[in-house]
Amino acid sequence: MPTTDISADQPVTDVILIGAGIMSATLGMMLKELDPNLTITVFERLDVAAAESSDAWNNAGTGHSAFCELNYTPERPDGSIDISKALKIAEQFEESKQFWSFLAERYEVKDIQRFINHIPHMSFVWGAKNVEYLRKRHAALTQSALFKGMEFSEDRQQLQDWMPLVMEGRDSQQPVAATRMDLGTDVNFGSLTRGMFTLLQNKPGVTFHFHHEVQKLRQKEDGLWRIRAKNLTTGETIKVRGRFVFIGAGGGSLPLLEKSGIPEANGFGGFPVSGQWLKCINPAVIARHQAKVYGKAAVGSPPMSVPHLDTRMIEGKRELLFGPYAGFSTKFLKTGSYLDLPSSIQLNNLRPMIMAGLKNIPLTKYLIQQVRQSPQDRLSALREYLPEARPEDWELAIAGQRVQVIKKDKKEGGVLEFGTEVVSAADGSIAALLGASPGASTAVSIMVNLIQKCFPQQSATPEWQACFRDMLPSFGKSLSDDPQLVAQVRARTNEVLGLNVEQVAEKQ
Repeated sequence: MPTTDISADQPVTDVILIGAGIMSATLGMMLKELDPNLTITVFERLDVAAAESSDAWNNAGTGHSAFCELNYTPERPDGSIDISKALKIAEQFEESKQFWSFLAERYEVKDIQRFINHIPHMSFVWGAKNVEYLRKRHAALTQSALFKGMEFSEDRQQLQDWMPLVMEGRDSQQPVAATRMDLGTDVNFGSLTRGMFTLLQNKPGVTFHFHHEVQKLRQKEDGLWRIRAKNLTTGETIKVRGRFVFIGAGGGSLPLLEKSGIPEANGFGGFPVSGQWLKCINPAVIARHQAKVYGKAAVGSPPMSVPHLDTRMIEGKRELLFGPYAGFSTKFLKTGSYLDLPSSIQLNNLRPMIMAGLKNIPLTKYLIQQVRQSPQDRLSALREYLPEARPEDWELAIAGQRVQVIKKDKKEGGVLEFGTEVVSAADGSIAALLGASPGASTAVSIMVNLIQKCFPQQSATPEWQACFRDMLPSFGKSLSDDPQLVAQVRARTNEVLGLNVEQVAEKQ
């Protein structure tokens, strides 16, 4: 097949984005706001944006803000609750809402409810020990303005009002408790991503190449990156030169990072985990539950296994999901290859991957158990949250792939990370995002940090600093330490995004 070197007769593109997901969309929009003259080229192996990890049906959690996710608030050996991660994530999600509000106002976005809606966030536990844990968690979190308004209750009638399906048929002698945060949201990151790319596509100097798979990327002596991509429809390959490359290809980021040849990529590996949902198909059941209800992961199971009964708004329709049920696949992407995992193993990451594997044998056992689950096993797990669940009301749906980060560690040899990791070259000319949750919800803060690291001189200018403050009014400030700023920021974002409880009630 012929090769087209489009760099031969065109200027060098300033930014190359690989992968049309939430991270690339966020970075592209931010950079265009900071410098409208930047040229951007986007490559995506599928024929639409946000069809992998960012898609609503593939994403294992939406609107992560630490209001209800119990794995963000572990109990210390002395019985106290560590809320540091919850504070960080809650602050990052507020930054995301600020950026989305900025875009909504600047571009007069009308149909905001296509991507964000008000949904209460709840944590629900049973058993005396777990009830006490939740009480301590509530007491610790509500010391921060970020969690102001969080309610705690053991009153069964109150819980019945909050989540009737969860309480119906439950043992009346079972100790139960829940927290409720009415400020919770549901975010359709697929819709949000496609909306941002539509805005980006209408800007000058932006070029999209869908159904193109990047096969090679290499930095030359002049500092520029050469990208070779194959058109999966015609078989033709194209070559592009760029000053900065961002790899935001979800599970596909690791193989591309390895192809870059930068020394900073050495030692990184990936552990893929597949997922499944039980999807409710009974409209009457769906209509009786409106909340994201998170529980505690079973003893010995990984953070990714935290079960939740999840109300979502997808394409204007309310849906109800339960899960996720984990599984194992050697694919790095839902549309990937079973050779993804073995082909990612190299000499520089072999030891970290082996050591991380040896230290995570319980995870392997957990995944084997999940893979071997029968329909009755999945129904039993659901009935811990919905005691009167009927099998005919639910069907199995396949979720997306996650690739958890494995990296080298001087002490342990290799560690498995449950989060996101930005890997960038020393010269700042290329960066990649690895990992999973809570990535999408915290994409804005991740990209702000990436921009400051990879564009340090421009970021320090008065012009870029002013633009950062326009996009994020709390830029450079700590929300967790400033109740007045939290109130101001939330009042604005809730108004712009239609998330005020009073607004929602009027619409309903």
